[in-house]
Amino acid sequence: MSLPPEATAHRTAAADSGVIHNIGYRSYQGPRLGRSYATRSLFVQSLRAAYGLGRSGKSKVLPMLVLGVLGAPALVIVALAILQHSKQLPLDYPQYLSAFSLFVVIFLAAQAPVLMSRDLRHQTVPLYFSRPITRSDYVRAKFGAMVAAMMLLMTVPLVVLYVGSILGGLPFGHNTGHFLYGLVAAALYAVLYSALGLLIAASTPRRGFGVAAIMGVLVVSSIIAGIVFNLSVGSGGQVLDSAQWSAVLSPSTLVDGLVNQIFGLAENPNTTHAPGALGVVVFAAEIAVLVVGSYWLMLSRYRKI
Repeated sequence: MSLPPEATAHRTAAADSGVIHNIGYRSYQGPRLGRSYATRSLFVQSLRAAYGLGRSGKSKVLPMLVLGVLGAPALVIVALAILQHSKQLPLDYPQYLSAFSLFVVIFLAAQAPVLMSRDLRHQTVPLYFSRPITRSDYVRAKFGAMVAAMMLLMTVPLVVLYVGSILGGLPFGHNTGHFLYGLVAAALYAVLYSALGLLIAASTPRRGFGVAAIMGVLVVSSIIAGIVFNLSVGSGGQVLDSAQWSAVLSPSTLVDGLVNQIFGLAENPNTTHAPGALGVVVFAAEIAVLVVGSYWLMLSRYRKI
């Protein structure tokens, strides 16, 4: 059914009298902050996310709990050393990190998927690459954020030990040197653990799978290294240097053995250490290969997205 001629003429006249309104849209004339600023912003956002900052209260519980659990024994150790008028701490700085490495692994397993798997699950990774940021920038920012988060986690108890020992009157020179040894150990743990943890987390969009896989790789490898070490002990319980090669089977014992050997902390033969100069070279080379290889695999993973 067609409209009457009067209605058609009225509609045509209304269309011809339309007006274009200027509602104020303008092109952006400000500074272009560029790639480096976007990469730094992603680094800061990822570091905050590792501790649940800017997220729900539930997200802050585990990282803050692990931070508290790692710091509390340091207070107890310092108090015992002062009360007993000891000349040195019952547990040295690198050995402290080794003794409580399980909590560091728990933090890594819980937070590495937050940095990597969540973007894959919500399919937001292509949005990052639609901006000036590149795939290598993305991996570098995430890796740097995880290393920084791990360093912060491990540095806090070391600072508590150091400040407490100095205030308690323990030898300044000895504690300062061993505090630096602890920082070197923390840096090695942070870089190696972050490389392995992020690689595993980047392989799956499911956070639960990432958590289980990271815990499985690091914890199971440590158990296997311990079993091989015990099987390699000589007759009569004598620890041979050949038994120390079992440390190459686990990232945690690998760092522990290298640090103990380099800084001469293996006074007890039962203490994990790299067997001689050759062991130092092999342990250091394995750490470098694991870190560089994991980083390269992460780059390859994101080049396909």
